[in-house]
Amino acid sequence: MNKRDIIWKLAYLVIAGGVFMIDQATKAWAVRRLCPSMRSDECSDTVAVIPSFLSFAFATNRGVAFSMLDDHGNAGRWGLSIVALVAGALVLYFFWRTPRSDDRILGALALLLAGIAGNVTDRIRLGFVVDFIDVQFGSWHYPTFNVADMAIVTGAGLMIIDIFLNKKKQTETTSSPQSAVRSPQSNNVP
Repeated sequence: MNKRDIIWKLAYLVIAGGVFMIDQATKAWAVRRLCPSMRSDECSDTVAVIPSFLSFAFATNRGVAFSMLDDHGNAGRWGLSIVALVAGALVLYFFWRTPRSDDRILGALALLLAGIAGNVTDRIRLGFVVDFIDVQFGSWHYPTFNVADMAIVTGAGLMIIDIFLNKKKQTETTSSPQSAVRSPQSNNVP
């Protein structure tokens, strides 16, 4: 890896750091504005951004996505934190191993890293993850989430898109008539 590649990858990590800072800043705002006591059972303040669609409402998540595994107390907190730290280390490992030319994967890994770092910071520091973005459409209500969750979902989505695009590219390459190699003997008719 040359110096230019390292600088380029460090730029991705700076962006990941920016996403992490935005996540932490928005969560701090949510706590100050929506729930200064930090007890979700006492928080009833909601800020409607787009009425009947988007609002900010304080929620805590002691588990993983959609509050799964949230009833395991302190053991769950530290267990999930360890899993997140290992996942973050693996993402960082794959980030440095990914070729500089693979921007979609580098961006996806940077977003995953930022999201993992944002949520594990909450979990270690507070014992839960702060969620505050609340989306609903009619009777449909999506679980409350945060900026780190958006980064994780976007990063995972980019990776899925990359998998499909690479598969499509490989299929086109193998089925292309130009890729077929002709044997010199096929031109000789007996």
